[in-house]
Amino acid sequence: MSKQLTFTLACAVVMSAVVPGVAGYLSARFEAIESAERNLRAIEARLDVREARGARPVSFAPCGRTPDAPRLQELPATALGDDESRKRWARDMPAWLEEVEQAGRN
Repeated sequence: MSKQLTFTLACAVVMSAVVPGVAGYLSARFEAIESAERNLRAIEARLDVREARGARPVSFAPCGRTPDAPRLQELPATALGDDESRKRWARDMPAWLEEVEQAGRN
């Protein structure tokens, strides 16, 4: 067999696999696009029906402002516990936490 005939047969074999594959891929893509268009039209039709009935979505009016959560400084002193519980807490406090608390006081 000549080189030219071998090349022609190889090209024919490759093309026989590539052409149907590309055609299948493109047809699947076009079907997906058509399906998406049908779904979009159906959703638009439902929206049009809802608007024709006068149904409106829930109002997006802003809610009233909620009060801020109280900060530690705003809590009454009784909420911090009695002196005995604070001493017990300080006794169980790790050394590095004591250093942080003392640095915060300075």
